[in-house]
Amino acid sequence: MIEISLLSGELAFTALWLLSRGMIWIRQEKIVWKREAFLLLMYINLAVLIRFVFYPFFTVDGHVQPLIISLSSIQPIRINLIPFVYILDYDIKREAAINIIGNISMFIPTGIILPILYKPLNCFWKVLLAGAGLSFAIEMIQLFFPGSVTDIDDLILNTAGVAIGYGIYKLMHSCRRKAQTPGYSPCIPFTRR
Repeated sequence: MIEISLLSGELAFTALWLLSRGMIWIRQEKIVWKREAFLLLMYINLAVLIRFVFYPFFTVDGHVQPLIISLSSIQPIRINLIPFVYILDYDIKREAAINIIGNISMFIPTGIILPILYKPLNCFWKVLLAGAGLSFAIEMIQLFFPGSVTDIDDLILNTAGVAIGYGIYKLMHSCRRKAQTPGYSPCIPFTRR
C-alpha cells in the first residue's frame, strides 16, 4: 500500500508540469510569457482539482488524509452509472448541496480557461466535450483508489460547470468586444429634459 500526502502529490504534479513546460520551451526555443500566464491559470485549476478530487475534505488531527493506492490487494470497484439516483443520498442535506455545488464550481474555471488557451476550442460543443473528457479521465483514475466512487452524477455536474464557465467566457468576450468598438460608452449620459 502506498500513501501519498497532499504536499507530496501537489509537488509531484508541479514537478511534472515544470518538466513538460521546460521540454516545450526547449523544443520551441522561446517562451511566450503571455501564454505561460494563461497556462499558469490552467496549472492552478488542475492543482485545485487534484486537491478536492483525490484528497478528502475532512481532516484527522488537523491533517488532510493521504491518498492511498493499494497495489497488493484488489479493491472493490464502486461505480454508479445511473444518473441522479444517489445525488441526494446523504445523511445531511447540507452535504448533498456541498457535493452538487462543489462538483459544478470546480469545473467553471475549466470552461473559461480552455477557449482562451486553445483556439481550436472556439465553440460551446468543443469546450463542453473537452471539459467532459477531463472529467471522464478523473472519474476513470478514481477507479484505482480505495474509497473513491466513479459516479455519472459527478461527470454530469462537472460538465455543467464547464458549460457555465464557457458562458462566462462568452459574456466577458462579448463585453470586451463592445468596449473596443469605437464610440461605445458603458455609461449612459445624463440628459436634462
